[in-house]
Amino acid sequence: MTDKYVLKELCRYKLGTFADIVYRNALLRSEEEAFVSGAERVSFAKFNERVNSLVHAIYSLGVKKGDVIGIASWNCLEYTYFCGAAMKGGFVASPFNPRLHKEELEYLINYSEAKTLFVGPELIPVIKDLRSRLPSVKNYISIGSPASDMLFHDELLSAYPSNEPDVNINRDDPLIIFYTSGTTGVPRGALYTHFRKLDNTRIKALEMGAKPGDRHLMVLPFFHIGGDSHVWPFFIVGGCNVIMLQKSFDPAAVLKTIEDEKITDMQIVPTQLNSLLSLPNLRDRDLSSLNRIYYAASPMPVELLRKGLDIFGSIFSQGYGQTESGPQICSLPRKAHQVLDRSAEEQEVLSSCGQPSLGVHVRVVDEKNNDVAPGTVGEIIAKSDSIMVEYWHRPQETSEVLVGGWLHTGDLGYYDEKGFIYIVDRKKDMIVTGGENVYSREVEDILYKHKAIAEVAVVGIPDPLWVERVHAAIVLKSGTTATQEEIITFCKKHLASYKAPKSVEFLEALPKNAQGKILKREIVKKYKTANSPPE
Repeated sequence: MTDKYVLKELCRYKLGTFADIVYRNALLRSEEEAFVSGAERVSFAKFNERVNSLVHAIYSLGVKKGDVIGIASWNCLEYTYFCGAAMKGGFVASPFNPRLHKEELEYLINYSEAKTLFVGPELIPVIKDLRSRLPSVKNYISIGSPASDMLFHDELLSAYPSNEPDVNINRDDPLIIFYTSGTTGVPRGALYTHFRKLDNTRIKALEMGAKPGDRHLMVLPFFHIGGDSHVWPFFIVGGCNVIMLQKSFDPAAVLKTIEDEKITDMQIVPTQLNSLLSLPNLRDRDLSSLNRIYYAASPMPVELLRKGLDIFGSIFSQGYGQTESGPQICSLPRKAHQVLDRSAEEQEVLSSCGQPSLGVHVRVVDEKNNDVAPGTVGEIIAKSDSIMVEYWHRPQETSEVLVGGWLHTGDLGYYDEKGFIYIVDRKKDMIVTGGENVYSREVEDILYKHKAIAEVAVVGIPDPLWVERVHAAIVLKSGTTATQEEIITFCKKHLASYKAPKSVEFLEALPKNAQGKILKREIVKKYKTANSPPE
């Protein structure tokens, strides 16, 4: 199948739905692999059959079109059937983060008003504890193995026929709710219709150059939009998704899977790249099949990216966005990463998040919503057919971030004369110390140049003199040492003195969420009432 044919198909998909594509792939690529999970290999035809059976099973439980179905599980093959059932059955999928505390899960499940809940084996004890406090949930379906007082997923599939369900899917029907990571407070559900989800999938497939025969390694969590949104671009073009069954990132297992499955594509976050680069004898591994590495979810330190480019070559590309944006807003393609042999000025593009993605309009505005000039910091706002419809049951909060069709990202940045966007901070993370604005990203980029630093987060913490002071939380590389004085002096050699940290703490690990994003609010929290530097 030629690339020109794939391009034509992707353009045509703008008029269809995921249900159409699942059915079409089952006809045209019936025996080709759609998903691989451990020892199990599922063809496009088998995937369609299992999805159809699941749709019939869910309807038999009294669930109606438009009802919410939830899933609380680690990555598994059943997640793909769950999503497929929403696509073909007209249900609204609601994936939950399995790492959440029991009370957080209770809040989100009730907030979603899920009627049916799929439960992974590790979550069964937690959900059983919560059952009496989940009034909307009428049906519980266990995944992986049978559980008392729950229906069993595999038995449901075998009990119902695999013929095509008679459900009319409209492209404006709601399809899926993704939850914000809660890095700034209580998670909110971003609702997407079939059209908006498919539009972003189509654009990502086009920008990535996804094609039949590609083999994508799924290491990010399905429940997060960044993970889910990388599965379906490969599916719609006839590629295969290989699912890593792991709770945490295992770099050695990832490399072995790349070799064994001849992986062509992989998406990771910066902390995962750091883990891969720390493995010994990396250059001796057979990674010749690997054609593209995508990174997203949090800013990539430029020094770390340079190391990655040196080891893997110029096969990197970046996507920038957020849960509310579909997620893609900007992309920095592989070609833009081919600058290591260029001047320092030309290499500056590596610190950008790229240019607006296909079909996405991006502006940088001031507090009065006026466009700013190149090089001037403002808030990044975006408009496209891929952004969320609304926050689920949150009209007031929706109106605050969606203004006149423009999504206000809360990210501060600027654009250069070539249209490349540079993020300097989250609006809420900007530090105001002694009346001066300090962007944490700028300080972090300098600190990553220190030979002893593995990871760092720069935050503002309360200070009686400065109101806020610049504070650095640091994880050192194994076998290295550093002192607070050394770190502060190092920064002052490269930055204005007011931007340098006034205090430093050394940690075994930085607090992170399931997507690998550093939770800066957790670092700040312990100093909310403190007025002196940490020891």
